[in-house]
Amino acid sequence: MKGKPQEISNNLVPSYIRELQVYQAGKPIDELIREKNLSKVSKLASNENPWGPSPLAIKEMTKSLWDLHRYPDMHAYKLKTKLAEIYNLKRENIALGNGSEGIMAYIARAFLNEGSEVLTSENTFIGFYIIARSIGANLKLVPQTKEYKYDIEAMAKAISPETKLIYIANPNNPTGTYITKKEFDYLMDHVSDHTLVILDEAYFEFAKPCPDYPDSMDYRYDNVITLRTFSKAYGLGGIRVGYGFGHEDLIANLNKVKLPFEPNSAAQNGAWGALEDQPHLERTIRLTLDYREECEQYLKERGFNPISSVTNFLTFQTGSEEKSNRLYQLLLDEGVIIRPLKANEMPDYVRVSIGTEEEMTHFYQAMDKILPEYKKL
Repeated sequence: MKGKPQEISNNLVPSYIRELQVYQAGKPIDELIREKNLSKVSKLASNENPWGPSPLAIKEMTKSLWDLHRYPDMHAYKLKTKLAEIYNLKRENIALGNGSEGIMAYIARAFLNEGSEVLTSENTFIGFYIIARSIGANLKLVPQTKEYKYDIEAMAKAISPETKLIYIANPNNPTGTYITKKEFDYLMDHVSDHTLVILDEAYFEFAKPCPDYPDSMDYRYDNVITLRTFSKAYGLGGIRVGYGFGHEDLIANLNKVKLPFEPNSAAQNGAWGALEDQPHLERTIRLTLDYREECEQYLKERGFNPISSVTNFLTFQTGSEEKSNRLYQLLLDEGVIIRPLKANEMPDYVRVSIGTEEEMTHFYQAMDKILPEYKKL
């Protein structure tokens, strides 16, 4: 091939793509086993449901395997009908995609252009930053409060006539905090009709018990799109299926730019089965909240100060990037995977997902073993 690789890249790739940082997922279990020759690994890095999917979801996915020679239902009639029934909507109000991030990408494709002004917070979901920057959007980031919450008053002040889209992760990843009903109402009072709002509620099921949590289904704003996922509380991260709610005109335009036949057949059927198994979901939430409280107490007793969370993870401060990396590496040696948050511009913090009783015991034992070495820094 002719030409120098760098010259080819400069000529063909827009600067805002060249400058993007690739999303870094949590270290896979198999990779750590190979690297460290371990027999026991607890992955507490990716906010997954450690109890796995509903047996009903597995049953429905298994049944769908016999029809893999057929394309999926492009309109996902069965899954959309179930979601419409649960949330008292029309199928025309529902969008589906490969995880909620897939729908985010379609929103960016449908409603944003290079140079579009997009407003959000610092220290929020890094996947959204990547999507916005991948189309050359002008990303305005508002600092969070000292409690690592969205600063809603500051965001309201930052809205300009050029603001095309506002992104809110509620609850927020990676901090686990949330905006209240009062704060949401305040923000929407400052949002004009020509500004689209994304409410990313990936952790909605865990926050729902909070009395002041603004469940977006209690509102009906024409310029708000709600995003949710089956990857967290429903335990279906491996099949990548997300869903969104919005005005039928917005959803119709989203459908113009989304890939056909998405999600796939197994994902559609698995998600439908998961919705049919309410006891499995309730058990997941109950255990998560119990073990999160236990983990928060453990961290406080060891001198850490976790951010108050309403999700299935806890984020806590180490004091420096060096200490975060040290804690991460020492725990890897013990077979425990957590998440350092340098990519989220929180280098002095790490995040631990809530796991099963066995996984949390592994985490506590590993922490107690490595803390003397860690504290030498």
